[in-house]
Amino acid sequence: MPHFEDFYANKLRGALGVTDAESVLDLRGTNRPTAEASLKEMLERSRFAKGKTVAIRLDPPPEGGGETLFQPAGRLLLDAKRRGWVERLQTLPAGDGLGFYVALAGKAQREPD
Repeated sequence: MPHFEDFYANKLRGALGVTDAESVLDLRGTNRPTAEASLKEMLERSRFAKGKTVAIRLDPPPEGGGETLFQPAGRLLLDAKRRGWVERLQTLPAGDGLGFYVALAGKAQREPD
């Protein structure tokens, strides 16, 4: 079986959605400060627990256009990925609406001495 880089292997696996996640963080109907606080709390708590997958749901753009939480939430999640707190980050499939599928890294396992 050939070896694929993670980027291509993830493409072959397909998009993971709300039904694939262990839990859902529904931020639909929340304002930006509340949503950012919820995301930061989720990321901070994940550092001290076992890894898990979370579907983060966001409101679609309002009629006629406008701002959504997609970009600010995405920035927070990308920063967490750079820090090693998030193992996998992708958008939800179109059928699940606007949001992200996130695999949280969880607490690092300590090596026995």
